[in-house]
Formats: sequence, C-alpha cells, structure tokens
Amino acid sequence: MRTLLDALSAQRQEWRHGYDLMKETGLSSGTLYPLLMRMTDQGLVEAEWREPAQPGRPARHAYRLTAAGFALALQLPGDRGTLPSKASLA
Repeated sequence: MRTLLDALSAQRQEWRHGYDLMKETGLSSGTLYPLLMRMTDQGLVEAEWREPAQPGRPARHAYRLTAAGFALALQLPGDRGTLPSKASLA
C-alpha cells in the first residue's frame, strides 16, 4: 500500500494509468487494482475514464491522489503496513 501511495504522491497532480503504476511499483494487477478500487471507495484516489491517445485503442482508467490521499501519504511516512479502515479516517 505504501509503495502505491509513494508512486501516486510523486506526481500527485498527474493522472496515472494502472499499467504504469504496476511497472513503477512492482505490484501485480491482482494486487494493484483492488487497492486502487478500495482507495477510490475511501476517497483517497479519484479515477476517471480516459479516451485513448491513439485511434483504435480502448479507453482506460486513470488515477490520481485526492487531497485526503496525499494527506495520508504524508501522515504515514515510514509505515509500510495497510491503510486504516474507512471508519478510522473519519
């Protein structure tokens, strides 16, 4: 989780695709996408569909940290554990 927060924090204003995040973090798709979905549900990441840059390519999701996600990344500088539950973020 911390690795993903770090990757998204490094370019927090930029929209990032899952494939790029997988390459940067070394996380498998079976780990990365559930984390992104959970973080989106918790309001830490925002996601949107992006039209393809090249004709004939499929649309893809893009992700970036919200202000709450960036605050969490700053709050947990050395913790490589899991994210707190949604209830503890309130």
